[in-house]
Amino acid sequence: MADEKKPHPIDTHVGGRVRLRRTMLGMSQDKLADALGLTFQQIQKYEKGVNRIGASRVFEISRILGVPIQFFFDDYDVDTGRSYGFAEGGADDGAAMMELLNSPEGVQLCKHFASIKDPKIRKRVLELVKSLSVGDGEGD
Repeated sequence: MADEKKPHPIDTHVGGRVRLRRTMLGMSQDKLADALGLTFQQIQKYEKGVNRIGASRVFEISRILGVPIQFFFDDYDVDTGRSYGFAEGGADDGAAMMELLNSPEGVQLCKHFASIKDPKIRKRVLELVKSLSVGDGEGD
C-alpha cells in the first residue's frame, strides 16, 4: 500500500503554512531550527509534511513566527482535505495560488507589491503582470 508512506494532507498543509510564514519573515530553516532546538533537516521534514508537528511544537512555532496557531490551519477544507485559499476561480486556480505563495518568488512578489502605496502604480504593475501572463498563454 503506497498510500501509507504518503503524508496526511493536513500535515502537508500545516508544513506549507510554516514555510510560507518563515519565508515571509525572511527567516532561514537554520534560524527556525535553532530557535526550536532542532536541525534544519527536521524543519525540512515538517515543511514537506513528512513528519507531523506535535501540538506543543505548533505552539512554539506560532510564537517564534509571530502568528496565531490558527494561521497554520487557515484555508484548509476538511471535507476535501485540500487547501481552498483563493479558489473563487476554481480548484486549479486555488492550488496554483497556494503554490505561488509557497515559493520564495511568490512571497517576495506579494511582499513588495503590498508595499506599493499608490493605487495607480499598483494597477499598472498588475496590468504588466497580466500582459506578461497573456504572452505565455496563461491570461484570464
